Amino acid sequence: MIVKSFIAIGALSGAVALTSSPALAGTTFDAVKAKGFVQCAVNTGLAGFSFSDSQGKWTGLDVDLCKAIAAAMFGDAEKVKFTPTTAQQRFVALQSGEVDVITRNATQTLMRDTSLGFNGAGVNFYDGQGFLVPAKSGIKSAKELNGATICVQPGTTTELNLADYFRKNKMTFKPVLIEKLDELLQAYAAGRCDAYTTDASGLAAVRAAQLSGKGEHAILPERISKEPLGPIVRHGDDQWLDLVKWTLMGMIEAEELGITSKNVDEMLKSDDPVIKRFLGVTPGYGKAVGVDEKWMYNIIKQIGNYGESYERHVGVNTPLKLERGQNALWTNGGLMYAIPFR
Repeated sequence: MIVKSFIAIGALSGAVALTSSPALAGTTFDAVKAKGFVQCAVNTGLAGFSFSDSQGKWTGLDVDLCKAIAAAMFGDAEKVKFTPTTAQQRFVALQSGEVDVITRNATQTLMRDTSLGFNGAGVNFYDGQGFLVPAKSGIKSAKELNGATICVQPGTTTELNLADYFRKNKMTFKPVLIEKLDELLQAYAAGRCDAYTTDASGLAAVRAAQLSGKGEHAILPERISKEPLGPIVRHGDDQWLDLVKWTLMGMIEAEELGITSKNVDEMLKSDDPVIKRFLGVTPGYGKAVGVDEKWMYNIIKQIGNYGESYERHVGVNTPLKLERGQNALWTNGGLMYAIPFR
């Protein structure tokens, strides 16, 4: 009951917020160009995805995507500003115009696309919801959580998925709803919750960086949902949508083509017509999205392709140690597939 009513209210308030600012529709591309930087909503702190160090430097897979958009628009990946947002703040920030795009671990859904007035601009991480438990609990499966107290952030798809899963399996649970991640993790660490639930990538991130003793916490094997995470923009601003979407597609395409930050200069000399068009040696793609013909060169030179970004922030050689899995290229058995550049 708590879960359903909260999400319904959140969706309604979001829809109301959107109707109060119709002048924003269609203006983002020009507004971003005029102010000289891209303002991105990111997580308040999620290792591997969007995390700020003691000097205020942001890094992560989602941060790279924001910087890639800036590289496409301005030729400079550093022309960015970040707005850290909670799950409840992120959509209001986008609707109000406080940010230009959400490059935060946000799930794309039907209701967000329609009632909240957003457009998903591609998927930069395929995920699924899971559960984290103290290893000493001995719990090996989510089916053992009947009657458990579970920590969850309100205003998320996680909250609704949790209720659906327990109802479907004729189990009960007691939610502990806390908006701020740090406070939620403190509650979990203090034993107020038997389990913590969110996307599996988020579980790996907090286990690696924000909870003491990685071996003291176990991620249960079940995945109870589909969570396609990716950038989100407002409805009615197609030119901005095009730039954000094709920036992401370009990072994936570059990996498919074998173009990396290290070899992109050499690739400029390629005789392959596909690579020549992609890197702007043969013009056309830049003009199509309203930016310089070297936009994809600038993205790959300054940020790298999708695979480079993935391995740098969340891959097997990072504290998160995430295999590519579903996020491998389609040619390697994954779901990452760039829409054709033609």
